[in-house]
Amino acid sequence: MAGRKPQRRREFGTVRKLASGRWQARYIGPDGQRYTAPETFETRSDAQDWLNLVRADIERNVWRDPDAGAVNFEKYALRWMEERGLALTTVDRYDGLLRLHLLPTFGGKDLDEITPPSVRTWRAERLKATGATTVAKSYRLLKGILQTAVDDDLLRSNPCRIKGAGKEEADERPTATVEQVFDLADAMGPRWRLMVLLGAFASLRPEELAELRRHSVDIDECALRVTHASPELTNGRRVTGDPKTRAGKRTVYLPDFLLPELRRHLQWFAEKERDGLLFVGEKGAPFRRSTFGRKWRKARTKVGMADNFRFYDLRHTGNTLAADTGAKLKDLMVRAGQSSERAQLIYQHSTAKHQRKLAHGIDVEVRAQLRDAGGAQSAREA
Repeated sequence: MAGRKPQRRREFGTVRKLASGRWQARYIGPDGQRYTAPETFETRSDAQDWLNLVRADIERNVWRDPDAGAVNFEKYALRWMEERGLALTTVDRYDGLLRLHLLPTFGGKDLDEITPPSVRTWRAERLKATGATTVAKSYRLLKGILQTAVDDDLLRSNPCRIKGAGKEEADERPTATVEQVFDLADAMGPRWRLMVLLGAFASLRPEELAELRRHSVDIDECALRVTHASPELTNGRRVTGDPKTRAGKRTVYLPDFLLPELRRHLQWFAEKERDGLLFVGEKGAPFRRSTFGRKWRKARTKVGMADNFRFYDLRHTGNTLAADTGAKLKDLMVRAGQSSERAQLIYQHSTAKHQRKLAHGIDVEVRAQLRDAGGAQSAREA
């Protein structure tokens, strides 16, 4: 027994010299399939070193099929979206980012052909062609898809490695003065006047305004109950469902100066049924972004507002005005329908009493600004 020779470790894989003079390495993988190194080597020793690295990966259980990443990116991305169970509005947004910003560059590539340098080049070109916010959203989508490919053992690592590339740093959105909000409301005409005022002084999202109904209005409390939203997809289809956030279902108490505006709109323009829509077009059709957008651009030009002032900026205006009343952060969050788990844990509950007080503060502030604006106008006329 003492003179028994130790067994020689069996060589892993094989190497052979090709007619070109270079060396080829091959091995049997854990799945029983034969694999060939993706490149040839100058010396036998180089080929054997490569095999040793492969063997080490197998022994550490980190080996992956070298052909696993030969999956078309476009097909994988579309399947990725299907398997996520995403909301239709999210699918609509992702579809636009894929079609316009990702597929033109990566659509014809396999997953393992997407490298860190190719991602950096794509991002640099996109930043020259479109806005930084859109590029950040596109990068986040690309990174998410490729991270799933890593989890599926199709890629060894994620090629999206640009620090901070997915972070949006949008410019501060503009706000309007109280006088400008009323000027815009006047320019939009009687039918859409209340929508402008609610967008600003109730901090409602456009998709929430589109789904307000007659039974949403509580005249006695001067309040609106927001229970649903109808965002519009790029194809014009509306998708009715829950509001954008968990806190979106809420009661919004209105400043008192909006009460006569609300009564007048209910009498003149809202559909008459209890379930009737609050905002409909001249021919009785539901609110449409394209038609309203044309009217909005004309009104914006008429009152001298900047071209970058969007209807959604009325909500930003209203949130800023509400904050100026000195309200608590939680009260502001409840009014705007904003939600975050951390904030809900930190900040105390916002009661209806606080919401009425906030609405009263807005009422006082708006009336004061209108008086100041009226006084200035009278002075100018004098």
